[in-house]
Amino acid sequence: MDLRTSEARKWFSRFAWAVLAYNIPVILWGAYVRVSFSGDGCGANWPLCGGGQVIPQHMAAPRLIEFTHRVMTGGDLVIAIAMVLWAFLSFPKRHSVRRYASLSLLFLFIEALLGAGLVLFRYVAKDQSAGRAWYLSMHLTNTLLLLAALTATAWAAYRSREVIRVLDASRSVLIGAGVAILVSVTGAIAALGDTLFPASSVAAGLQQDFAATSSALLRLRIFHPAIAIAGVAYLVWMSVQFLKRAEGDAARTAAIRVLCLALFQAMAGAVNISLLAPVWMQLFHLFIADVLWIALIVLLLESQSQAVQAFQQPRAQTIQHQQVGSSFQ
Repeated sequence: MDLRTSEARKWFSRFAWAVLAYNIPVILWGAYVRVSFSGDGCGANWPLCGGGQVIPQHMAAPRLIEFTHRVMTGGDLVIAIAMVLWAFLSFPKRHSVRRYASLSLLFLFIEALLGAGLVLFRYVAKDQSAGRAWYLSMHLTNTLLLLAALTATAWAAYRSREVIRVLDASRSVLIGAGVAILVSVTGAIAALGDTLFPASSVAAGLQQDFAATSSALLRLRIFHPAIAIAGVAYLVWMSVQFLKRAEGDAARTAAIRVLCLALFQAMAGAVNISLLAPVWMQLFHLFIADVLWIALIVLLLESQSQAVQAFQQPRAQTIQHQQVGSSFQ
């Protein structure tokens, strides 16, 4: 089969979307490793587990949970490498699919290295150090960049876009992406605080947050709800402004998707606080955050696509007029 045919590229697009979808459970399981205190299940060993074993024997629950995550991450690397090879066989040089598939693999390697650092530096289980908070923030930021690169790969193949100019995207959407990263980072710190210092009630949790003797993680936790509310408000405003413009159907659909997910995420956050952040709700909250981020990246891509088309259309008309004029000479 010729991998450069339109049918083959459609299959690549489906595969790229599947790779993106697979990364969601990998991310969620990684969060479950944290909330279940299983980060040291394999000990201070990486990439092998439990004293240098490829497949550890007699696995207790923490080791099984941690080892499962490592297996899922290993599978992620395999399919990402396959996606890059397929992209280079199916698309020409300097094509955006090649570029973002390669970036996806790069961010995935960084993700694996950061995960190894969590284990080797012992930023796992019940560690309460400030270094763990900083490290988790870097880890989460890279995760978001990985999801963005995977989304751009799949979108460019699906929409047959040879060039992606991110800086040509709507400025409000670019700001929205920055806001989403900030909200996500504070959310990761808040989730770590919820895991390490569970509260018996909302009132008791507030007392923990403001107590002079509380850990720095708890003092940082209080900032997330306020930042999240402001972030959701901005995303809602941004989406509404987008819908007021004479945008294309794809961009309008993307804006509606972001609007609905942002509101739903705000409700999920409120439920998470009221239920005192149980494990299942933390994972669901993270799932909605990942889907919202992907939707926001799609909106960003759609907005830059329209900007590129708006630039190319007058240029094409000018060239056409020049050709017509030269034919009369």
